Amino acid sequence: MNSRQRRGVILLIVSALCAVAAFAGVLALIRNVESKVGPETTAYELKADVPAYRALNASQFTEVSMPERWLPETAVTDLADVRGKIASNALRKGSLLQSDMMAARPELKPGQQEIAIMIDAETGVAGKINPGNEVNIYATFEGEQRTGGKGGGETPSQSKVIVTGAKVIDVGKLSPLNDSGEQDERTRQREREGVPITFALSTVDAQRVAYAESFAEHVRLALVAPGDDSEIPEDERTYTLPGEQ
Repeated sequence: MNSRQRRGVILLIVSALCAVAAFAGVLALIRNVESKVGPETTAYELKADVPAYRALNASQFTEVSMPERWLPETAVTDLADVRGKIASNALRKGSLLQSDMMAARPELKPGQQEIAIMIDAETGVAGKINPGNEVNIYATFEGEQRTGGKGGGETPSQSKVIVTGAKVIDVGKLSPLNDSGEQDERTRQREREGVPITFALSTVDAQRVAYAESFAEHVRLALVAPGDDSEIPEDERTYTLPGEQ
């Protein structure tokens, strides 16, 4: 082997050693990064904004992967955790879902049942009723004109408190509310906005609410102050304008 061949062999050996050293350096760098980052885990981000007190469901979130060591302790890693929960505050698109963003939806007590009715956003307490609130439910009934006999005369229009302290367990989204109204002997459609509100009520109170929704001119809600458990006297639950005169 001449000197030129020896130099070539030496260069090959040196190149091989450099390649091995470079490979070892890359491996060391990767291991160092992995030791700092750690294994990845699954988390969930919001696809869109969610208003406060809105019911949560799995379709509102998208799955993301991130290093487990960077994940907050309160991060939700299982979408089953959102079942039966509502947003405790307004949630923003792209936010990482965490347990302190959610609250348990109010539950039914023994003897109660859920009933949902559409409340006119103008005549109800639009934007101020949230799950967990208590409300008094008012219904207004139009008077009737009776003719003939001793029963003739006019029945005055009335406003009645039909349920007190009704527990709100869910508030839906604003949606069109169609109402048939008669004006100048013609029926026309008026489109307004309504909010489906679900209550936890006893059987009797649920029947009262169902009756009012079907036959009352309007159903209105009055928000009860937290901690106020005072009862409305029976003689104050019905109001007629002639009664003030």
